[in-house]
Amino acid sequence: MNRLLCLLLVLMLPAFAFGESDLTPLTVAEPVHLIGYLPLYVAIHEGCFAEEGLDVTVVQATGGAHVTAVVSGDAFAVIGGVDSYNFANAAGTSDPILAICNCINRANVYLFARKGLIPGEDMADFLRGKTIIAGRYGGSPNVLTRSLCVSLGLDPDKDVILLENADASTVTAMLRYGQGDIGNGGEPQISEGVTAGIFEEPFVSFPDLGDYAYSVIGVRRSSIERQPEICAAFVRAMEKALQIVQNDRETAERVLALEFPTLTEEGRKAALDRAYADQLWAPDGFISQAAVDNAMMTVTQSGLFDGAWLYEDMVDMRFVTQPVTTAE
Repeated sequence: MNRLLCLLLVLMLPAFAFGESDLTPLTVAEPVHLIGYLPLYVAIHEGCFAEEGLDVTVVQATGGAHVTAVVSGDAFAVIGGVDSYNFANAAGTSDPILAICNCINRANVYLFARKGLIPGEDMADFLRGKTIIAGRYGGSPNVLTRSLCVSLGLDPDKDVILLENADASTVTAMLRYGQGDIGNGGEPQISEGVTAGIFEEPFVSFPDLGDYAYSVIGVRRSSIERQPEICAAFVRAMEKALQIVQNDRETAERVLALEFPTLTEEGRKAALDRAYADQLWAPDGFISQAAVDNAMMTVTQSGLFDGAWLYEDMVDMRFVTQPVTTAE
């Protein structure tokens, strides 16, 4: 019996090998490893991509290289903001990046102050003269920080000191070692820093801005035209994962632990609590006009962009199913 079983397994190996090789390998570039990208990780770990015939790998590319990785063809897709894609497209290209699926539908950035530094009632007075670890120049966290300063009547280049770190994951260490007064970022940095007593809970929550195309899946127009089946399969997998994250917290917690093993159980719980409370993730892959306009109006207010934009030139929703509607 054992010999027969072994023989059967040997005969089945080629079929297993064929099944694996039959998957289309794709690379997605991310700017930093964020809990906000959980639907993407869920799509990998829960087999959503494999069910669609895809073998997806995520690679980190800091300092804006996540966008240029797609422009150069080194990655099939990028996860990032429509404003970042717009910057790349505005530089001049015959093959622009277009957003094909939603993921994070809120401005996933928070401001937090070093331990013991508590904001007063006047936010402008509190920020004036402070050193803010603001993230890469032109990146979404940097844009949101600059926009906030402008809205408060502050000149972000004169009234505050912006440290524009290329790698967003360094904010915790920078505040730990006294290189700033205020940091910006998302999870897991917030839970790491608060748990370690490095900084206070956030005092500004940019998700309050509402629908905001903060992190969406972008691909080159040529990929949409030449590989529509691949794009459609990718979007279907992401929509499955978005539904899992929305409706199955147990699975979300399990994948979170796999992707962020050094974060404490307490930290993971706090991070998920914050994400669900702030309605961080899109209910489906649809990117609304309002979400794009919100992002582009913010980057315009920041002073880093001066021009018009068209939703149709930034977003292609042909692969997305009918958007979920909620009762008023």
